[in-house]
Amino acid sequence: MPEGHTIHRLAEEHTRRFAGRPVALSSPQGRFSAAAELLDGSELTAAGAHGKHLFLEFPGERWIHVHLGIAGIFRFADFAPGEREPGPVVGVVRLRMVGESGWADLRGPHTCELITRAQKDRVHARLGPDPLRPDADPDDAWRTISRSGKSIAELLMDQKVLAGVGNVYRAEVLFRAGLDPHREGRRVARETWDAIWADLVALMAEGVRLNRIDTVRLEHTPEAMGRPPRQDDHGGEVYVYRRTGMPCHICETPVRIAELAGRNLFWCPTCQPPAGRRGAGVRSAGGVAAV
Repeated sequence: MPEGHTIHRLAEEHTRRFAGRPVALSSPQGRFSAAAELLDGSELTAAGAHGKHLFLEFPGERWIHVHLGIAGIFRFADFAPGEREPGPVVGVVRLRMVGESGWADLRGPHTCELITRAQKDRVHARLGPDPLRPDADPDDAWRTISRSGKSIAELLMDQKVLAGVGNVYRAEVLFRAGLDPHREGRRVARETWDAIWADLVALMAEGVRLNRIDTVRLEHTPEAMGRPPRQDDHGGEVYVYRRTGMPCHICETPVRIAELAGRNLFWCPTCQPPAGRRGAGVRSAGGVAAV
């Protein structure tokens, strides 16, 4: 499932390509036909994101609400010189949006619906703060974390607590904090939470900019360490995510994996020791990421 930085990139892409101009809307698949017909020819007013939810705004306080889920994907295409018609429909397209210079096709989303202001407000109300939104308040998440007996790893993935964080950012930010992922939320120090939030803000902003997740500090890049680049279809340089059994970049302890709340959890047992034990000091390294 795409993490929050991907949805914010989609909002930026829709804004760049379509905002402020009329767009033609259709639903080749048919499941969104009534709403597409209602909005067809309207101006896309704005596009925004909260966590893993995308909102496309149209006049009259109407929004197309999209949640990609596991299989959803947007594909963008530009018109060739002299063309004004989009290419043929390929596959099952829930929503097609056509503008002045190109089009976008949405396939396989978990959610694609037309909603009102009240319905949109209810979506926001059930989501935690999003590190990529300027209106986010980390205290909202801290109030839940500081009282919870659940592990910090589980809490970071709960979209009601924190919106937009997925399995990659969860694993990596906990490693960078040197924090045992199994520690209960109520046993996490406030200063540790503040550092995690600041790290998420910086890392996820880089994810928006680069369209990939890079979390290793400058001194741990392949170039700095003389190691081969990561080979993974997720891309990006990481410390522990999907590196099961491989040596930690800091201490060379094999990275571990376990299932937690139905998702794979990755961590280094030396750099992220249980409470009362000292780790290998990953937090002593300066900088935010390899940028």
